[in-house]
Amino acid sequence: MNKYLNEFIYYLEVERGLAKNTVASYRLDLERYLAFCREQRSLASLLEADRDVVMAYLLYLQSEGKVSSTISRHLASLKSFYRFLVTENFLLENPVADLESPRLLQKLPRVLTVTEVEILLSQPSSGNGGAGLRDKAMLELLYATGIRVSELVSLEVEHVNLENGFIRCFGKGAKERIVPLGGTAGRCLEEYLLYGRSRLIGNKVTTALFVNWRGQRLTRQGFWKIIKKYARRGGIKKKITPHTLRHSFATHLLENGADLRSVQEMLGHADISTTQIYTHLTKGRLREVYDRTHPRA
Repeated sequence: MNKYLNEFIYYLEVERGLAKNTVASYRLDLERYLAFCREQRSLASLLEADRDVVMAYLLYLQSEGKVSSTISRHLASLKSFYRFLVTENFLLENPVADLESPRLLQKLPRVLTVTEVEILLSQPSSGNGGAGLRDKAMLELLYATGIRVSELVSLEVEHVNLENGFIRCFGKGAKERIVPLGGTAGRCLEEYLLYGRSRLIGNKVTTALFVNWRGQRLTRQGFWKIIKKYARRGGIKKKITPHTLRHSFATHLLENGADLRSVQEMLGHADISTTQIYTHLTKGRLREVYDRTHPRA
């Protein structure tokens, strides 16, 4: 059973060129499914699994309290996997070809107000040595560009062009895009590169833009701890996630008149329908303004 999974993972990595995090998600989902097949159904081979087995697995996930978005993701992984098995002639028929995902309720992302963003970005102190300059640069960069946290921590020094005011970013599937920098983010990055990064690196050698106190590349988990710390320090009550500034970036741009296609390109969304979720937020904001200001609202 693991043979088929390993060949599928190789196909995702080499032929489709998917990002490491995406491939890792596929692997975790499918390993869980294979474990279910072995433990619950005692199948001698994955190829014996049929539609009923898959349905039993989805019901098992539901019984564990998994939300519909998680179940849909697992089903999407299974569909890709079985499609691969059929294409490679390991399997004659795809048991999940016409299986539909559970209906999803679109969950709107949580965003900060402009005031809350200003409070959050004002928390890091340059008096805290290299770490303070790094944290200020990271938060300003995230809000200025809307890049993903995985893209932030993957940045190399050479990806920053302060002279022309942009960064080169590599998103999902290693797709490159150019994202403009704001003046404030550019100045904070320059200060970090001049005075902060060398203090953190010491005598280490690395090409990573953002590093931890050991001089190694900062991780996503490390950044999450950092942003939660500053949210607490600023008294922000909303739940903060690593993507909060990305969501706030997109929403604030649209509220101030940016067109959807430009925001899509800056976010690195392959499909504009993914970007359109932010228009729901801006419409809600317009309604609030109307209700508060119109004489006959």
